[in-house]
Parts: sequence; C-alpha cells; structure tokens
Amino acid sequence: MRVTGLPPYDDTNIFARILRGEIPCRRVHEDDFALAFHDIYPQTPVHVLVIPKGPYVSFADFSAKATEAEVAGFWRAVGQVARELGLEATGYRILSNMGEDGGQEVPHFHVHVFGGRRVGRMVPKAE
Repeated sequence: MRVTGLPPYDDTNIFARILRGEIPCRRVHEDDFALAFHDIYPQTPVHVLVIPKGPYVSFADFSAKATEAEVAGFWRAVGQVARELGLEATGYRILSNMGEDGGQEVPHFHVHVFGGRRVGRMVPKAE
C-alpha cells in the first residue's frame, strides 16, 4: 500500500545505509524492530535517533503499512532507549518530523529523543 502524497522509499538514504552497516553509528540500542544511535549534530546533551528497521518514509507511511508487531516493537524500543539513557527521572522529549513542512530531513521515519536538560516549549503559547 502506498500512502497518498508520499514519495516512494529511497533505499539510498543515510538511515538505510546505517541499517545496512555501510555507515557507522554510535549505537545505543538495537533489537529486531529498531536501531537507536546518537545524533551526529546533537541539539541537547542527550540526542538519540530511533529508526525502525523497515523501509518507511515517514510516520504516515509507518502507521499505515507497518505490522502490529513492528509498531509495538518500535515504540517499546523508544521507551527502552529513554530508560537506558536514564532520562525518565527528569524527563525528555520525543519528536518526529513529517514531510517537508514538518522539517523532515531524512526520508526514513525516525524519532528524536532529547534529554539531559530542560528543552522548553516548542510552540509559543497562543495569544
């Protein structure tokens, strides 16, 4: 199934290449469903990317096409990463950008886990 409005998956994107071992990464966690690694341009003291192992362009693609096991396994991996990094006591942010207007830079669904300091508001309060 192709999700309307999304480009086809490009298996030459950087995350696909990391999954194949063509590009190294600083792994935090890996299981059957996900790979987590440190972002090379961290925005907070802890900045980890969690990517599913399947070829999903975006959250829209992942939510439409992934199996129940993939969805559950991926989100459990996100939670496990936060626990392994010791972020639960003080808190953390999970963020996923979707599409060009959402600021998605790599066309492979991924979640950013930010922590290690207060991250503040993302969107200003409505006036």
